Amino acid sequence: MYGYFAEIYDKLTANAQYEKRARFVMSIFEKYSHKPSLMLDLCCGTGSFAAEFLKYGVDLIGVDQSESMLSFAKEKCKALFICQDARKLDLYGTVDGAVCMLDSLNHITRKDDLMEVFRRVSLFLEKDRLFVFDLNTPYKHKNVLANNCFSYDTEEFFAVWQNQAVKNGTHIFIDVFKPNGEKYDRFSEDFYERAYTIDEIAELLNKSGFEVVKVLGDMKFTAPKADEQRVYVVAKNTKTDNTI
Repeated sequence: MYGYFAEIYDKLTANAQYEKRARFVMSIFEKYSHKPSLMLDLCCGTGSFAAEFLKYGVDLIGVDQSESMLSFAKEKCKALFICQDARKLDLYGTVDGAVCMLDSLNHITRKDDLMEVFRRVSLFLEKDRLFVFDLNTPYKHKNVLANNCFSYDTEEFFAVWQNQAVKNGTHIFIDVFKPNGEKYDRFSEDFYERAYTIDEIAELLNKSGFEVVKVLGDMKFTAPKADEQRVYVVAKNTKTDNTI
């Protein structure tokens, strides 16, 4: 997944507000716990968030299952990057903070798989420390993404992003057309996002050794509104048994 798309991922997410979101996440840690000294950036992609988090003086481990994405991350900043499936997370030791950004967990469409991800994070996160992640909301899937089409027109490529509503989420199709002389090369990718409710997330977290500390609106310390498109979940690790 994300072979060729690793080359254009940063351009497709140019409006993601990496610096602002990283600052908000670090303020979450400071408000509800402490600034991590060693942080896990799960599903770190091309390392844009990792580069921002490093500015706060933390050491960082970035994990992603795409070697192509990690190749760009390694060029972007100096951190320990590991190629792993999140469901098989296996670190060298524990961390005292963990994040997962830009609705990466929505891409895990089976509840059992998501619970396994939570369980693995709990295993390598110190007790009483925080796991902070964001999610696209059911509202966004139903009212913004579903059956809509978006396009990106740049000098380097033209991309079409099409969404098809499916049960519990969205099937996403991306076609990219890259100039090659008088012709265009076409690259295609498709994947799913699941729209999890907060109750579903809380249940899976509780079964995995976490408790929900707070659910926040998009980059604000208030409860999500009914039409919130992205929420931040702040979960504390309560697990004491570090066995797989």
